[in-house]
Amino acid sequence: MTSRVGRLTAGLLICLLSAACGLPAEDEPRQADLPRNPLTSRTATTAGTEPPGEVTEVLCLVRDGRLVQTVRRVSAPPSLQHHVEALVAGPTEAERAGGLTTALATTTLKVGVPAGSTEARVEVADNEEGARSDETIAYAQIVCTLTSREDVNSVVFTRDGEALGVPRGDGSLSREPLRIGDYASLLAPA
Repeated sequence: MTSRVGRLTAGLLICLLSAACGLPAEDEPRQADLPRNPLTSRTATTAGTEPPGEVTEVLCLVRDGRLVQTVRRVSAPPSLQHHVEALVAGPTEAERAGGLTTALATTTLKVGVPAGSTEARVEVADNEEGARSDETIAYAQIVCTLTSREDVNSVVFTRDGEALGVPRGDGSLSREPLRIGDYASLLAPA
């Protein structure tokens, strides 16, 4: 008897929970419009859905002191160096009209990933004129942009080949590999 009551109670509970989800029941399935492809995917998409060779390039730009992921469509996957150069070049005219900027203007960076690794090493030139007020957001832009790629999981900054202590989103300095989570407080709400 108890098992029968338990099954009845479980069935009733399932009915109540499914009715309480806030979505009305529908008689027929609805067509879902899915995104063109994942932002970091390099795999081919279904034939005819987008121009041949078109891939996404994610750049993390700045609006009101917060990181904003911007997606550009490019004809081929960018090299790490080209990706960073596009970030340093800053927003396009249309992106600037949308209020986007960069904290990286006039910054010189060289980037690479050692063979068999997913840790990008970013060499920062020694041409900075002291501390910058936007230093944290500048490093955050680089980490956010590079870790948006499928071939990069973390970023280490170096100067003359030595690990450089850079500010994280919480203001602490780190010489360790950085990930986007280290700058979560700087991400603009989606």
